[in-house]
Amino acid sequence: MTKAFYPGSFDPLTNGHLDVLVQALNVADDVVVAIGIHPGKAPLFSFEERADLIRQSITEVLPEKAPKVSVVSFANLVVDAARDHGARLLIRGLRDGTDLDYEMQMAGMNQQMAPDVQTIFLPAGIASRPITATLVRQIAAMGGDVGAFVPVSVYEALKAKFRA
Repeated sequence: MTKAFYPGSFDPLTNGHLDVLVQALNVADDVVVAIGIHPGKAPLFSFEERADLIRQSITEVLPEKAPKVSVVSFANLVVDAARDHGARLLIRGLRDGTDLDYEMQMAGMNQQMAPDVQTIFLPAGIASRPITATLVRQIAAMGGDVGAFVPVSVYEALKAKFRA
């Protein structure tokens, strides 16, 4: 059984993230979505909120595969966290060449530290390539409609967050 580790902040989960997660489920039996926790950053959504939104979103699009997705937090090196969860694959999404340049550097460093953990790059779909969680947060905070960029459950959570 192949287990993949898909790390990120997912603050919030975007359609691009979800697209990569769906692809990861095509190459691995189980996927651990790992939410990075950084003590110096103040996320818009708590870990629990992000975990719930990830679970709801995968259930909305692939209910039959939702049991194959788990959500965890981590605050250590990605490769160490992947090993801690028994993952042999590290999933990284790519939007463009800039992502590729950065991700290739990270993959090289990770390979040096953990040669037993293989990095797999998955391209975001064309429609989701320009989407970033940072832009989604900024647009939503300014009252813009982000419905085309995020899953329905995330859209509702963003509306609620910025109405308060």
